[in-house]
Amino acid sequence: MAQERGADMSTKLEPPKTASKTGDATTNGTVRLVLVDDHELVRRGLKALIEAEPDLDVVGEAATAEEAIRRIGFEEPDVVVLDLDLPDGSGIEVCRQIQTLSPNSHVLILTAFADEAALIAARRAGARGFVLKRVHDFDLVAVIRRVASGGLAFDNAPDIESVQRPKDPLLARLTERERIILAQIAEGKTNREIADDLFLAEKTVKNYVSNLLMKMGIKHRAGAAAHLVRIQTETHHEYPPADWSRPRR
Repeated sequence: MAQERGADMSTKLEPPKTASKTGDATTNGTVRLVLVDDHELVRRGLKALIEAEPDLDVVGEAATAEEAIRRIGFEEPDVVVLDLDLPDGSGIEVCRQIQTLSPNSHVLILTAFADEAALIAARRAGARGFVLKRVHDFDLVAVIRRVASGGLAFDNAPDIESVQRPKDPLLARLTERERIILAQIAEGKTNREIADDLFLAEKTVKNYVSNLLMKMGIKHRAGAAAHLVRIQTETHHEYPPADWSRPRR
């Protein structure tokens, strides 16, 4: 039994067999992927879809941010398919850490929510693509290949410059981080929940909230949240979220 356990451990600790790379493409033509999503059914579906393609190989999976960091650091995959909403942290922060931990790994954000603030944050964190989970199977495979080869998959997402400058004068006073926090307040999250999501201290979030309320000239967080919701409801969106996930051909 001891020998069996020892053999088992050596198998688990064996370094990953990585293909040598030239630029952004693997020399043997196989794209190695790690899937990060807290829903097992989602990971199963993605794995079945991806591994039906002869040039794509899922080499690891993770359900949490902590597990993702360990797995990606070990495997150093070509592409990480990453959900934004993880139980122990933010996919944005994971994306940021990947840039240092595994700089040759390209991150593709796959999310259920068409969130402009998250799109901006993802691009700034180094993501190479941002698509919605309702993307068609053939489109997702094409996006994975594009990201693996060093391309970008933001074709039909809102232009970052236009999203970055809100037309509403009150929202325009806020920094990107303050708008992200305001959006989470509008979702009903507490300071502690926001701090956990963004990997910040609760006191830091409290300071952000105080600053954004002061900039907006609004006394209470409920009033600021109501203003954001009203603006989002009234504003005609030039880029329907349903279209974000369809890359141009």
